Amino acid sequence: MIEWVYVACGGALGAISRHAVNLAVMNLMGSTLVGTFIANITGSFILGLLIAFWEPRGEFPTEHRLFLAVGFLGSYTTFSTLAVATTQSFESGDIGRAALNLGGSIAVGLAAAFAGLAIGRAIA
Repeated sequence: MIEWVYVACGGALGAISRHAVNLAVMNLMGSTLVGTFIANITGSFILGLLIAFWEPRGEFPTEHRLFLAVGFLGSYTTFSTLAVATTQSFESGDIGRAALNLGGSIAVGLAAAFAGLAIGRAIA
């Protein structure tokens, strides 16, 4: 039962953090699309750091994994919003924006995860 509490608490904080990122970006740029992009990229980077930090220690403690990786980062990042925003751009005829959103999110997300792993391993 305590495992559900770790996930729920992490998820609540991740959702609040994602909403804060979206609000900040919306106020600055008028777009939640960029807010979703930023949340997904920073989440990929942070997960890379966490994994690299815990790798040499032999085990990613269950409570940390559930709270941070599953709960917090699971709700902070979002594939569903990426998919819907890309589909809506495509449906509205803005194929370039759809391709940039999807391709950019995948490419930069992978680069962020790689950077998080590399930096985490360097400092771990």
